[in-house]
Amino acid sequence: MLTKKQRDLLNFIHNRVQRDGVPPSFDEMKEALDLRSKSGIHRLITALEERGFIRRLAHRARAIEVVRLPDALATASPQQPALRVIEGERPSNRPAAAQMVETLHARELPVMGRIAAGVPIEAIAEISHHVAVPGSMLSGRGEHYALEVKGDSMIEAGINDGDIVVIRETNTANNGDIVVALVEDQEATLKRFFKRGDSVALEAANPAYETRVLPGHKVRVQGRLVGLIRTY
Repeated sequence: MLTKKQRDLLNFIHNRVQRDGVPPSFDEMKEALDLRSKSGIHRLITALEERGFIRRLAHRARAIEVVRLPDALATASPQQPALRVIEGERPSNRPAAAQMVETLHARELPVMGRIAAGVPIEAIAEISHHVAVPGSMLSGRGEHYALEVKGDSMIEAGINDGDIVVIRETNTANNGDIVVALVEDQEATLKRFFKRGDSVALEAANPAYETRVLPGHKVRVQGRLVGLIRTY
C-alpha cells in the first residue's frame, strides 16, 4: 500500500510522461509535491522502486520505467498500460501491432543543424541531413523537424549532447514545455518555457546553468519537443 505522497509522485510521473514523453526532473517533483528538499523525492523514488511500481535504469540520465500503477490510478485511466519510458520514448495506448505498423511507416524529417542545450548559439535554418522518425513519435498538427543537441544543459530532462530532438512547429507553449526558443532573432536554444508576466523564463535542466529571464518580446517560440532519438 502506498502513502499519499508516494501515490501523488507516481501519478505526477505518469502524467508527465504521458504529456512530454520524458519523466519530470527532481526539481519539478519537489515543487509538485511541495517538499523542501530533493532528499524527500529520493526517498519516495526509492520506496516506489522497492514496491515494484517503478524501475530506475542505470547509466541513463533521469530514465525511469513505470512498471505498474496502483489499482486506484489504473482504474482512473483504464486505457493506459504500464509504461516503459526511456529518455524521449513516447508512450502509447495503441495495440502493439498498430504501433509496429506505424513505426515501420517512418517519416524522414530534415535535421536543421544544431540547437544549443547550453549557451545559445546562432539560429540555424539550413538542412544538414535527414533522419528517419517513427510515425508514433509525431504528435499533433503542424510540421515537424529535427535538431541535433549541442551542450548539456538539459541532461536532467534526459536530453544529452549529440541527441536528435524531434520538434513540432508551433509559436505557442504552455508553462513547463520544452521548446526551441529564438532569442532576439539571433540565438536558438532548447529550454523549458515559463511565462512570468511580461517576461519569459528559459529554464535549464542542469543546476550548473542559471535560468534566463528575458522580456517577452525578445523570445519567440519556434517549436515544442515531441520526441528524442539517441544513437549508441
